[in-house]
Amino acid sequence: MRDEDIIINGNFDSGLEGWRASYGCKVSLCDPNALQGIQPRGGEFVAVVSGRTQGWQGIEQDISERVKPGIKYEVLAFVSVAGVSEADVLATAKLEKKDSDTKYMQLGRARASRGTWTRIQGPLLLNESFDKVLVYLEGPPAGIDILVDSVSITTQSSGIDVPDTSPSDSVIKNACFSRGLQGWSARSCTLTLDDPHVSPCTGDHFAIASNRTQTWHGIEQDVTGRLSANIMYDVRATVRIRGGLSRAEVLATLYIQKSNMQEQYMTIGRTTASAESWSSLQGCFTIHSMPKRAVIFLEGPAPGVDILVDSFSVCPAKKPEPSPPPSFQNPMFGINIVENSDLHKGLSSWFSMGSCSLRVATGAPKILPPSAKLSLEFHPEFSGNYIVATNRKFGWEGPAQKLTERIQLFLPYQVCAWVRIGGSSQSLARVNVALSVDGQWMSGGEVDASPSSWTEVAGSFRLEKKPSEVMVYVQGPDAGVDIMVANLRIFSVNRSDQYAALKKQADQVRKRDVVLRIKSDKSGTPLRLQVKQISSSFALGACINRINLENTKYVDYFLKTFNYTVFENEMKWGWTEPEQGKLNFREADELCKFCADHKLPVRGHCVFWEVEHCVQGWLKKLSKEKLQAAVESRIEKLVSRYRGKFQHYDVNNEMLHGDFYKSRLGDEVHANMFKQIHRLDPLARLFVNDYHVEDGREANSSARRYVQQIDSLIAQGAPVGGIGVQGHVDVPVGPILRGSLDELAMLGLPIWLTEVDVCSSNEHVRADDLEAVLREAFAHPAVEGVVLWGFWQGCCRSDGHLVEVDGTLNEAGKRLEALRGEWRTELSGSTDKEGKFAFRGYFGSYKALVEKSGGKKVEVSFDVSQDTNTIELRL
Repeated sequence: MRDEDIIINGNFDSGLEGWRASYGCKVSLCDPNALQGIQPRGGEFVAVVSGRTQGWQGIEQDISERVKPGIKYEVLAFVSVAGVSEADVLATAKLEKKDSDTKYMQLGRARASRGTWTRIQGPLLLNESFDKVLVYLEGPPAGIDILVDSVSITTQSSGIDVPDTSPSDSVIKNACFSRGLQGWSARSCTLTLDDPHVSPCTGDHFAIASNRTQTWHGIEQDVTGRLSANIMYDVRATVRIRGGLSRAEVLATLYIQKSNMQEQYMTIGRTTASAESWSSLQGCFTIHSMPKRAVIFLEGPAPGVDILVDSFSVCPAKKPEPSPPPSFQNPMFGINIVENSDLHKGLSSWFSMGSCSLRVATGAPKILPPSAKLSLEFHPEFSGNYIVATNRKFGWEGPAQKLTERIQLFLPYQVCAWVRIGGSSQSLARVNVALSVDGQWMSGGEVDASPSSWTEVAGSFRLEKKPSEVMVYVQGPDAGVDIMVANLRIFSVNRSDQYAALKKQADQVRKRDVVLRIKSDKSGTPLRLQVKQISSSFALGACINRINLENTKYVDYFLKTFNYTVFENEMKWGWTEPEQGKLNFREADELCKFCADHKLPVRGHCVFWEVEHCVQGWLKKLSKEKLQAAVESRIEKLVSRYRGKFQHYDVNNEMLHGDFYKSRLGDEVHANMFKQIHRLDPLARLFVNDYHVEDGREANSSARRYVQQIDSLIAQGAPVGGIGVQGHVDVPVGPILRGSLDELAMLGLPIWLTEVDVCSSNEHVRADDLEAVLREAFAHPAVEGVVLWGFWQGCCRSDGHLVEVDGTLNEAGKRLEALRGEWRTELSGSTDKEGKFAFRGYFGSYKALVEKSGGKKVEVSFDVSQDTNTIELRL
């Protein structure tokens, strides 16, 4: 079954109506009796194209008024030839547009034979509008006649000729563009199909969103009525970019309009897309009430950058079976899997990455790097040998070794080594211990190395999918700079070995000796009592967003579990003023009210964001003077509005990773931001906030670099009140995290882990990661609080949630509950002969239930404040 044919008079039943000869040849109708042994297939007449002096002459029809871009048509013609035994016949479209070159599109071709009808068949799909579209038949050499029995161009019916290849349960229809652009719309840009210079990834076609003048312009689909409440949806898309940038972040966004006409935007997936290849975008989301309208769209790159979409699906998530704990075959904790690391066997097991030269020298430190000392029970003796990589022609060249057969999945591995660079100057160079896992780069640690002394490099990694090849190599400095590597060690760690010491440390820094003095009754009989901690002074929080507050299960768990919070996005400048002058504080106000109603202290995240791609487009277009004015206005409007409501402000997020404001407004801009915010809200504590400070992955954001940045701010008069360590740690290893915290603690400022999340496809491993981070933080005297960056299924980091969408705890959630229970004091006993009851308890609020003589019970409340001295309380 086919839809309407856009060819007029395709069987020539009305003579030559709608048809004409192209380029000077002749078209006529032929009586079937005049044909030599060939009869019309269905009609009464056959068109004959004769008098052809060029191969491109033939019969044509103008379909400009009837063809539509983005719709896939099928071209079908039956042809024959006369004057030769056989010849190629082509169906072609001529596409004309004002101020553009004429284009030609081949629709189909066939080897036609004399005396028989041959089918020409193919698709017609326009990816944009044209002023004029002509379809014609051509091809045989000059002098050869073309016989045409019939021509049709029809749209293909749903589910039969061009099936929708979207997953059957997908909310998105025409997910792979098998029906062209059907169902899709342009979000303030231009939509076209295909690019001859780019091959599709999955199907036959892809969409292009071009002429984008704002970051939020892109391709969209209205999904109103297709979403259900309280169901987790998986988001999957294959995307790339074109024009101007080699890489850019692409976001999948859900727009919701509620019945009360309130509007909300939710990021439901993201990826860093490339101009060179297709990238996978993934995410998930759930909604908690049925919207009046819902639209899903792609956005993100800077104006002028095109978004290419190969496929886009949104399907109900399939709940996986709970993952069992990993089973390790002889994990060999602490055993170095790098062979011949002390180089007693020369360069055996080593090879050069690239064409550099390797040799063995002596004079390296004969001791373990500090981070390894804390992880290893036995400290071997070292030879002092080291590898020197010389004649390096590229930054990635250096010593390398294969590790494939020695890696076990899901085990956390710690990396450490001593490194140094060649040269006589005092300039530092970045040295990176890299892992190549099936050709994909992974950092095992990075430092700024010196030519005059040895520097420790430390990091960690874990593999969760079986690789074909794993290789470790050392790289980084510019070509021509020698690399020296000593005692490279990679070993699995048993993180629980550290927990006894951490518990002891936590007992010292989070507890206090308490003596309750309770007046006995006249009999002098000891009194029985039960002591129970009601709340903790240690801040354990989580980020929230406005949409999730509509989920009662989410809210109940959040209020039961956490005592601090931060807004995920609703206070960021890109949210409150996405377009210049259009302010939106509605969601932030609603979240502030929620927190006030529940007496929740709040961190203010964030006033500014220093990373360029996180800055809204309109700011990038301002002159220096106007940008300075915009910065001052932002501070005035935000901080004045919320004065006294935020305990902390992250003043300028991720200053180690960007320089948007500094490069435009000068070196003093960062300190000035702190000063101006402090002037308006002097009671709020002002924080720096950055990532990879705690895990050794980046030299640019090492703890040492962070200390230097904070020292510089303070020297400029910035009232820095706290250090934010985000805590997005891929594989937390205690000694590495602890070493970074120790270095930051020397500044004497309180430290907060502000955005903690852990990620593993195995929830038992995720639980282990979470425990490793929380135990290190809780045991460290400089850490005042920890805030998780999401906990509910659908949070921003895939495989990072603690609670499933139905409210049940996974293994990571259960581990958090176990730790919260461990860090609460609850005990019972009796007073001594002096009426005293002594215990050591965690800081926080308590209730004591005292049983008097005669069975009377009295409940008394008291607080154990933070101090090292014994506190004596009379109840």
